[in-house]
Amino acid sequence: MKNYFKLLKFLKGHIKVLVGATACMLVSAIFDGFQLSLIIPMADKILGKGEITLPAQAPHWLGDFAQRINMIPSDRLLSIVAIGCLIIFLVKGIFAFLQGYLMNDVSQRVMRDIRFRLYQTIQNLSLDYFSKKRVGELISRITNDVQVVENAVSYGVTDLFYQSFRLLVFAIIILFIYPKVFLVTLVLAALILIPMRQIGRKLKMLSHKSQGKMADINSLLFETISGVRVVKAFNMEEYETNRFKGQNQDFYKLKMKAIRRTLLINPITEFVGAVCGVGVLLWIGRQVISGQVSFGVFGLFFGSLLSMLSPIKKLSNVNALIQQALAANERVYDVLNAKPTVVEKLDAQDLGLIREKISIKNVDFYYDDENTITLRNINLEIGAGDIVAIVGPTGSGKSTLANLIPRFYDPVRGSVEIDGVGLKDVTFKSLRGQIGIVTQETILFNDTVRANIAYGHMEATDEQICSAAKKAFAHDFIIKLPEGYDTMIGDRGFRLSGGERQRIAIARAILKNAPILILDEATSQLDSQSEKYVQDAIDALMKDRTVICIAHRLSTIRKSKKIVVLQAGKIIGSGSHEDLLGACPLYKSLYETQFQA
Repeated sequence: MKNYFKLLKFLKGHIKVLVGATACMLVSAIFDGFQLSLIIPMADKILGKGEITLPAQAPHWLGDFAQRINMIPSDRLLSIVAIGCLIIFLVKGIFAFLQGYLMNDVSQRVMRDIRFRLYQTIQNLSLDYFSKKRVGELISRITNDVQVVENAVSYGVTDLFYQSFRLLVFAIIILFIYPKVFLVTLVLAALILIPMRQIGRKLKMLSHKSQGKMADINSLLFETISGVRVVKAFNMEEYETNRFKGQNQDFYKLKMKAIRRTLLINPITEFVGAVCGVGVLLWIGRQVISGQVSFGVFGLFFGSLLSMLSPIKKLSNVNALIQQALAANERVYDVLNAKPTVVEKLDAQDLGLIREKISIKNVDFYYDDENTITLRNINLEIGAGDIVAIVGPTGSGKSTLANLIPRFYDPVRGSVEIDGVGLKDVTFKSLRGQIGIVTQETILFNDTVRANIAYGHMEATDEQICSAAKKAFAHDFIIKLPEGYDTMIGDRGFRLSGGERQRIAIARAILKNAPILILDEATSQLDSQSEKYVQDAIDALMKDRTVICIAHRLSTIRKSKKIVVLQAGKIIGSGSHEDLLGACPLYKSLYETQFQA
């Protein structure tokens, strides 16, 4: 029940539209009853040429109303019924359209809000969250899971109200005509409710599994499509196809289990309804034969009883939809309830431009398990304007150390400061606005070359963009593209070579013109000629800036004022290139194997 109320929370803010839709449903359901009630005058008075005869148990006011109808001549009553029929269908049609339109408006508003809240939450989460979640899984939450919730809102909530109103109208008709038979409807509802609850619980479990499997499929699709070059390079097309086939088959099996249980609802409902209907037919039918009740009244009563089956079946399907939505709702809230581990203080201050140094004091860091510490007791000072290189074997913690400076992560122990001000005390915008980053993995977006260079500085002029591109030695290849700077580069820059993508990323950092620059193996994707060009651009970019350079191949390592050697998360050496060659065996080994070559 708690999860159900959490699902209904999404309707908050759209209550007025929901109330309007509900009112239209009520009117439409009432006119369903009026429409069915036309059976009485048509069968008894007009076509049967007799009189309307109500059971003795019927209310007096209803009997008086029947007598008034009996006094109307058949020809005139036919005209009244004909006109009334048109009015009923017209009004019902108008309100049916309005309730359908308004409920769809509510569902689309809710879906819009959920998608936005999910995306907003994901954007505000810290990087450690993404190390635990697959990209395809998060995409599945925004697409597939939200679609399931949409079905529950657009169809489930609509039928929940409308079919309940119809059920109420038909039950009232039965209550007025035969109060005792009204108890039959209660028995009917009880007999159907018991198996429906069991089916609903099973559907929720199956829905949870199928949505998880869809997340697996989305993750597989994302990995194999974005990594299609690797798949083809290693002739793994058949392997990946079979892997997808297996995941797809598992999803099919889960969906068919859910479908089998959903399809059980209709035959169970109809059989129980048929048993009750046959019993009522034998009971009340004898009163029609004896003349105690007119045929038209019986027709309205029996028609109302049978008409109750449709809303009961649909309400049973609503239960199935809601159970599936509750499973999706749990997965949606799993994201919405996630909290960033790196948060900005309410009283955070703007950080001034770096003037003295970056200080890393007694820092320990690990991702999940304290027994697998990534950084241990790191103490490091980087003076303003200094070029500091960080080297070490793969997995030694180089990138993690650099990621502490823009505060992508917070240290578990210790602190990171700029000019004596702790990073936890400053705003993200003022901190990250001072830091330019060029990483080994080039991240570009499916947009124009111009938009990718100006990313984060969309107000940049064409002259500034071209200037940054020229400094990154990217201008010459850009102007040769089909539409120059307005060329769409494809998903993740797929239409460009690795070197071209990296030069656009470097142009983006040049345009930002930040006082602190982090280069994380920034030339790893470049060929020798491109690396020479870009290295010249980086040398110029590094002037009068504070630079943290993580490198295996970068020649500026020998120009660095300080080189820090990491091994297994610890600093085992620090100093100039010449000092480390004599004092640090690991650095000497790295230099000989990676740089002399």
